[in-house]
Amino acid sequence: MKLVTAAQMRALEEQAAAEGRPPEALMEDAGLGVAQEVWVNLGAAPGCRVAVLVGPGNNGGDGLVAARHLQDWGAQVEVVLLADRDEGDPNLKQLVEREIVVRQAADDLTQLEEALSGAEAVVDAVLGTGRARPLGGTIAQVLELVSEARAKPAGPKVFAVDIPTGVDCDTGAVDPRALRADVTIALGCSKFGLHTLPGAEFAGQIELIDLGLPAEAVEALPVELLNARWVRDRLPKRPAGANKGTFGRLLIVAGSRQYVGAARLAALGALRSGAGLVTVACPSSVLPMIASGLTEATFLPLSDNGGAVSASAATEAASALPRYDALLLGPGLGQGASQQAFVRQLLMSLEEGGPPVLIDADGLNNLANLPHWWERVAARCVLTPHPGEQSRLTRRSIADIQANRLTSALEASAEFKQTVALKGAYSIIAGPDGRAGVNPYANAALASAGTGDVLAGAIAGLMAQGLAPFEAACCGAYVHAAAAQGLKPEQGDAGMLASDLLPELPRTLRELRAV
Repeated sequence: MKLVTAAQMRALEEQAAAEGRPPEALMEDAGLGVAQEVWVNLGAAPGCRVAVLVGPGNNGGDGLVAARHLQDWGAQVEVVLLADRDEGDPNLKQLVEREIVVRQAADDLTQLEEALSGAEAVVDAVLGTGRARPLGGTIAQVLELVSEARAKPAGPKVFAVDIPTGVDCDTGAVDPRALRADVTIALGCSKFGLHTLPGAEFAGQIELIDLGLPAEAVEALPVELLNARWVRDRLPKRPAGANKGTFGRLLIVAGSRQYVGAARLAALGALRSGAGLVTVACPSSVLPMIASGLTEATFLPLSDNGGAVSASAATEAASALPRYDALLLGPGLGQGASQQAFVRQLLMSLEEGGPPVLIDADGLNNLANLPHWWERVAARCVLTPHPGEQSRLTRRSIADIQANRLTSALEASAEFKQTVALKGAYSIIAGPDGRAGVNPYANAALASAGTGDVLAGAIAGLMAQGLAPFEAACCGAYVHAAAAQGLKPEQGDAGMLASDLLPELPRTLRELRAV
């Protein structure tokens, strides 16, 4: 499913108008779709009471159309105008002709209180995508009253038209007075702000209404909300006559005295994602500790500097790389002068057209200290930063990154000319060609040590099997998050170990291939 910004949605509507679908037709279809969602959700019960909050713009017009249809089907509808509308508004005229109660709340909030009294549903058709923050005046007072009513034990369900009032369509930022919806009815395309925090927490269940927008233009949109079918269509094939070489060879450079488990988890994540052979290259002094719990991998001991890789080990790793289909660099590598020199020498030695590289964790932290590294790294890479690592890479604050995660990921990808997977709730994968994939999952259980190592292994394992960096990052992030979702009914939001994900990965892959 494609996601849009406000500007992209306006462009789609303008193109639709140019192709013979005027705004009036779109509004009629939008209002009808909203009415159908509300009606079905309320059990299609004649006499159910619905209050429709109508703002000044097209979102309000959608609400007027929805009110008309709901009344025609047997609902008891009251419309509350939060701003003056043109007396010649044809949709408002049709309500008057049907003797639907239309109240003016702009100067008299008791009108709203009367409409809310006994209402089973409130339709939020106040501002839509054209306005996000700040909210004040009558609208702010109205939203506070509706929020109070919704919070009561028998309070009304709130249905947002396109996006809850007070949620920024493009960033997901939320006004303090924003109205929390039980159901958001997205019109034409879902909006990015519904699929990132904090906006996602205000969206409730998201339903999409087809408005017949130009199909080719929609398909060309660059941001995709990842789903099972998208991932299924891109997973590597598993021919019955294959051997381990068919499914790729992955070299993992990871581990140090302090972080033995990271290398182990990354290797198992790659194997559980289907990689045919995994070799762990690690400091020689910690190899026995890593190998003791990792019987399925092979090993390459690297020159050691007190439990960390030495700078000279870069030549050793680089000389082995031609035998592999992908490289994973960074989990548990540690930070220090020798590691930084190692990362610099290894990455600068890689040639264009060689195996793709995933850089994670301390690989990123050491990379961030190298000025203009992206001008000197020829290999195709996937970077997998969490917000703190993204801050170090981009020299921007974590607050700025989190305030606009999509823009941060896309700008970093464009500057570095590499795929960037910005981790966190609703992870974003950005490609240097301007594409982006948005993970549909947010799971607090993943906020524990080692889960990122499993993710890095899963993505790198898919790259070793032949997926391109962007597709591997999207598929790996989705599979990893879906595996965690599969554990949620049993384990809840706390206490999941990174190792718990490992047996769930192949189960998730099996289920995806069966979709």
